[in-house]
Amino acid sequence: MNIQIFGTSKCFDTRKAERYFKERRIPFQRIDLLRYGMSGGEFDSVLRAVGGIDNLINWESKDPEVLLMKYMEDKRAKEDKVFDNPKLLKTPIVRNGKQATVGYCPQVWENWK
Repeated sequence: MNIQIFGTSKCFDTRKAERYFKERRIPFQRIDLLRYGMSGGEFDSVLRAVGGIDNLINWESKDPEVLLMKYMEDKRAKEDKVFDNPKLLKTPIVRNGKQATVGYCPQVWENWK
């Protein structure tokens, strides 16, 4: 397994995900979204794995940009906006090759081999 955890240092669920993999002695790579972001290939792979941009956006965020996203019709413009502003992403994003989850999902991670 090649686990990548994209998140922020202040995110409680990101820390829980890291703890989940540490407790099971599964090696992972932690990537700070605000500092490093995602590459274009990683972003596209996660988009396909989670079923689209609407599943990646943190709709509960108080960021005013999230309000704008609710009314954007153009899917590509929405993807570009989120790619440029990682604060809008729901965390953690846990990736294992072509598989990915958004949020804390231990039931899914159990089945990853």
